Amino acid sequence: MARPQLPPDRVGRQRVVVENVQPSVDGGRFPVKRVLDEPLVVEADVFGDGHDHLQAAVRFRHHRQRVATEVPMVPLGNDRWQAEVVPGKLGRHLLTVVGWVDRFGTWRADTRTKVAAGLDVSVELLMGADLLAEAAGRAPARLAARLRAHAEALRRGDGKAVLEDPLLERAMRSLADRDHETVSEPELPIDVDRPRARFSTWYEMFPRSASPEPGRHGTFADVERLLPYVAGMGFDVLYLPPIHPIGTTHRKGRNNALVPEPDDVGSPWAIGSPDGGHKAVHPDLGTLEDFRRLVARAGDHGVEIALDVAFQCSPDHPYVREHPEWFRRRPDGSVQFAENPPKRYEDIFPFDFESDAWPSLWCELHSVFCFWIEQGVRIFRVDNPHTKAFPFWEWAIPDLRRRHPDVIFLAEAFTRPRVMERLAKLGFNQSYTYFAWRNTAWELRQYFEELTRTELVEHLRPNVWPNTPDILTEYLQHGGRPAFTIRAILAATLSASYGIYGPAFELAEHVPREPGSEEYLDSEKYEVRHRDLDHPDSLRPLLTRLNRVRHGSPALQSNRHLRFHGTDNEQILCYSKRDPLTRDAVVCVVSVDPYHTQSGWVSLDLGALGLGTGEPFDMEDLLGGETYRWQGPSNFVRLDPFVLPGHVFRVVIPPPPGAVVPPAEAGTEPRPEGATAEPAPAVPPARDAGPAAVGEVGPRPDRSRPAPTAEKEARGVEGDARTGERPAAAGPGETPARGPAQEAQEGRREVPGRPAYEGRAQQARVPPPPVARPGPETPRRGRGPAGGPDRPAEARGARPSPAGLGLARPPERRPWEEGSG
Repeated sequence: MARPQLPPDRVGRQRVVVENVQPSVDGGRFPVKRVLDEPLVVEADVFGDGHDHLQAAVRFRHHRQRVATEVPMVPLGNDRWQAEVVPGKLGRHLLTVVGWVDRFGTWRADTRTKVAAGLDVSVELLMGADLLAEAAGRAPARLAARLRAHAEALRRGDGKAVLEDPLLERAMRSLADRDHETVSEPELPIDVDRPRARFSTWYEMFPRSASPEPGRHGTFADVERLLPYVAGMGFDVLYLPPIHPIGTTHRKGRNNALVPEPDDVGSPWAIGSPDGGHKAVHPDLGTLEDFRRLVARAGDHGVEIALDVAFQCSPDHPYVREHPEWFRRRPDGSVQFAENPPKRYEDIFPFDFESDAWPSLWCELHSVFCFWIEQGVRIFRVDNPHTKAFPFWEWAIPDLRRRHPDVIFLAEAFTRPRVMERLAKLGFNQSYTYFAWRNTAWELRQYFEELTRTELVEHLRPNVWPNTPDILTEYLQHGGRPAFTIRAILAATLSASYGIYGPAFELAEHVPREPGSEEYLDSEKYEVRHRDLDHPDSLRPLLTRLNRVRHGSPALQSNRHLRFHGTDNEQILCYSKRDPLTRDAVVCVVSVDPYHTQSGWVSLDLGALGLGTGEPFDMEDLLGGETYRWQGPSNFVRLDPFVLPGHVFRVVIPPPPGAVVPPAEAGTEPRPEGATAEPAPAVPPARDAGPAAVGEVGPRPDRSRPAPTAEKEARGVEGDARTGERPAAAGPGETPARGPAQEAQEGRREVPGRPAYEGRAQQARVPPPPVARPGPETPRRGRGPAGGPDRPAEARGARPSPAGLGLARPPERRPWEEGSG
C-alpha cells in the first residue's frame, strides 16, 4: 500500500488558526480606507488545539517596505483578539495577523498552578530552564546573560524570580520560537490618504460666471479675486466644472434649448474644439499659466482647486478626428452620440470602452490626470464614472496613487447602490450620495446608519451635497429659505465632507425650469450668470459659522462615531458625534419641517456621549451662542424654521466649584498659516429663547422611532454624458434602503469618559415669554408621562436667535394661508 502524501512540514506542525480578520473589504479583494495618523483597530479570531496559551500580533507595512512593523494583540475573550495600528505614511499598506503557541507562557501558568496546589515542580523547573536557555541563543548579549542566569536558578530549584518577573515574560514573548506560526492570508490592503479625503468642505463655482461685470465672460483672474469670499466662508476645496474648450456642433442653447442663439456659450461638459481638448483651457478663461497662478493663490488662502474630469467629447474634440477607433460607429457610419431615451445628446460623444483600441484609450485617459497633476491639481471630481468601465478605474486609480499618493478622487455617480459601492471599492476616495433626496427624519436616520454602521464605513466615504447644477430638489423648490437652512445644517454636521453649488445655494435660488423638473431656470450650465454676492438675504453668515464650527470640532471631522438619539416628534432629528481621542462631543437637534415650528423631547444615549446618568451637563449652542444646563437623557427643544431650525450643541461638563478655566471661543480654529479668511459674524445673546433648557430628570418612555414613510427610490443618471435633466426614479431594487437599521446591531459602545471642558458655561436664565410666530405649530405627541400632567408647550425650550446668521426674515405667505390673520 502506497504511503499517503503528507502536507508540507510547515503546515503539518501549525497548531494555531487565524481567521475572520477585520476590517476587510470582500475578504481583502479591495482596500480598507484610512487617513494619515487615523487609528486602525484590527481584530481576528485566533485559537488552537488543546489548552496551550497563544500569542498574536498584527504585521503592518507600507507596500514599498519589505520589513513590517509588528504590534502585539490583546485577547478580548472567546478567542477574539485586537490591536491598534496607526499608519504614518501615505499610500497602500499591507496587513496580516500572525498567531503562535506561547510555550513559555503556557509553562509559567501551569507551573504556578502546581505550586499553588502544593505539588512537586522540580521537573517543571528543569523544563523552564531549557526554555530560557533556548531563548538565550536568540537574544542580544546582555539579555542572553540574564536569561542564562535565570536558567541556572531554575536548575538549582529556585523558581520564584522566574515565575513572578513581569519583565521576563515580555522578553520571552519577543524571543518566542515562531517557526510554526500561522500567518493570515491574503495580506489585506489598506489605503492611507491625507486627512482631506476624510474631512473636506467643497464649494462649486462656474469660472465663467465669476466676472464682477454683467455680460462679461469670467476668467481665472476673476476666480482669484473671489478666493477671499470662498475662504472666508470656511470652504477648503473650490471645485471648478470643466474648464476646457467647448464644442460648437449641436451646441445646446439656454435652458437646454436644441437651437442655440449666436452668443450662447454652451455646456462645459461638451468638451473639445479646435482650441483643444482635455489638456487645454477655454481661451476665454485665460491660459495655463493663469490657471497655475490660480492654484498657487488658492493655496495661499488655505483652499485647494478641484477639477472636474469628464471623459466624453463634443463632436469637435481633436480625439474624434485623430482617434476615431475610440468611438462607437452606427451602421450609417456616424458616431454614436449619448442617449438616455427618450432624451438625445447630439453634442456629446461617449468613449467606447469595448473598442479593440482600449489599451491606447486607457493610456490617454490616464495621461489626462497626469497632465493636470503636473499643473498642481491634487483633487478630481470625476463626472459619471459609472458609465466608464470598472476595470479602467481599478487600474488607473491605484496606479496614479502609487505615483501621487496625495491625490483624491470624488465619484459623481447618482446611480444604483451596488454600482456606487463598487466605485468606492475600486479606489474613489469620496462618493456622492442620495442625501439630496433624503428629507424626512426617518429617511435620514436610516440612510446614514447604513453609511456609518455597516461594512460601507470601511471603504465608502460620503460627500453630501444639498444641491448641484443638476439637482434642485422639490424640498428646496418649495421650502423657502428655511429649507436651505435646514439642509445646510444637516449636510455640515451629518457628514465629515459636504459641498454646495454656489452662489446658487447661499442665495437660495429655487425656481425650476418647469414644474416637475430638478433643473434650474436659466441654468448656469448653459449660460453665463451674474449675481449679487452681497445680497442681504444671503446665507453666507450661516455657512461661515457652520464651517467654522466644523473646523473647530474634531467630532464633526469623522463619520465613524455618528449616533442617532430618540425623539418623540417624527419631524425632529437628533444625532451626535464624539471624538474618542479629544472627547469632543457634539449633539445636533434639527427640525426637518421648513414650514412649522416643531417641539418635542429628545432622549439622549448618555453613554455614547461619555456622560453619567445623573450628572448635569451644559449644552453650548455653537450656532446661536447660548449655553443651557441639561440633566438626564430627556430634554425639551423647540425649533422655529423662521428663526433657527437646528441646534449644534457642544457637550460641556461643568468644572467643579472653584476651578479656574480659561475662556475659549466656541467652534473656532485658526486656518492654515497664510490663509485669509473673514471672521464669522458676531452672534449676540439669544432673544426670545424661552426658559433655559433644563431637561427632565429620570427615564422616559422611548417614542423615538416614527412610523416609516415610503422609501424614495434612488435617482440616477443613466447614460454616457452630462445631461441637463434627471431621469425618472429608479425602479425597485435600486434604492439603497435595506430596511431600518436595528439598534441591537449598532456595535459596542465607546468606553464612557468625560469630554474636556472647553469654555466657561453660562448659568441658565429665564428670558421673557416667547413671541407668537406665524404659521401653525405641529402638536407634539406624547406630552407628559402616562397618567401625569402635561408639560407646558413653551417650557424649557432652547431656541437661539439667528441674529448675525442672516436668518431673521419674515416668512413667505403660502397659498393655504391666504386670508389668515
